[in-house]
Amino acid sequence: MVTWFDESRLDDETALAGSDLALRALAESGARVRRTSGEAAGATADAVARAQDLSRPRAVIAAGPDSRLLRAVLEPWCPVPFVAWPAPALPGWAGSLDLVVVLAPDGSDPGTASAVAEAVRRGCQLVVACPPTSLVADHAAGRWSTILPTTTRDQLATAVVVLDYLERVSLGPRADAEQVAEALDAVAISCSPHRDLAVNPAKMLAIALADTNPVVWGGSVLAARAARRVAESIRRATGRTALAGDAEHLLPVIEAARQRDVFDDPFADDTGERRPMLLVLDDGAEDAVVREQRGRLLAAAADRRVRVEIVTTEAPTEVARYASLLLSGTYAAEYLRIGFVED
Repeated sequence: MVTWFDESRLDDETALAGSDLALRALAESGARVRRTSGEAAGATADAVARAQDLSRPRAVIAAGPDSRLLRAVLEPWCPVPFVAWPAPALPGWAGSLDLVVVLAPDGSDPGTASAVAEAVRRGCQLVVACPPTSLVADHAAGRWSTILPTTTRDQLATAVVVLDYLERVSLGPRADAEQVAEALDAVAISCSPHRDLAVNPAKMLAIALADTNPVVWGGSVLAARAARRVAESIRRATGRTALAGDAEHLLPVIEAARQRDVFDDPFADDTGERRPMLLVLDDGAEDAVVREQRGRLLAAAADRRVRVEIVTTEAPTEVARYASLLLSGTYAAEYLRIGFVED
């Protein structure tokens, strides 16, 4: 059985209708952020008011398997020591002087519930974003605990709730929910299935990715996190290799690509080889290290005649830029899924 990519399916109403639920979920990303933030607004305000009576924590611990996103946002900014702890426990030193924050979009993970229960037992300050009737919420009851209620399994929407709280207690950067939602809405409009190939960046990116083994790179900490998530989406959509990593991890893949002759006949000499394609997620970071790494990757791609695609964003905040890049790549992965057919 042969699998091939039929780009005409990306403008075919019947083919698109078959993925209506997935595409609708992507289009509603901004609405989920707004709704989740609004639902938690009262609890967030109460938590901020209580925090005014407490001293600044000695350290912030992001616990649970979803802690990596918080790490990407907070590590460069948090004014106190910060650690992400995805294991089902807490660091041995964590205690009453520390703040534990937890993202639990689903609320049913036993490991996260265990970490929450341990934070309560040790007397830590605890802020948990989770469904109010869930396993995690049941283990969060305590004198120094706050539950920020959510009703979505969307990790980003849940993270925005926690980041909003951390910003308001001066422990995190700006993460305005409306700006994140607007950035997501802008991507949903430009990548809508109702926009045809000629003006749809996600469909064009899917076509570019179809016959390649993508290597995905983001320069900043948050763009790198988005790159890993986009690579995961591409792997799920295609069952093919898609790598994400730091520049030094991706350079050998690009440099090992067979040098192509400009006079090669791609049809007569086709060996079925899928070459790498460099996908750059550019959130506008321009520090010296990012510029140097980007330059090395682009130079290597040019030397080996490897195709380069760049996804950009003009969103105003770091979290909004992350959200924009992630949704753009996820739309492209879904269009990849739609375009592949089997004969």
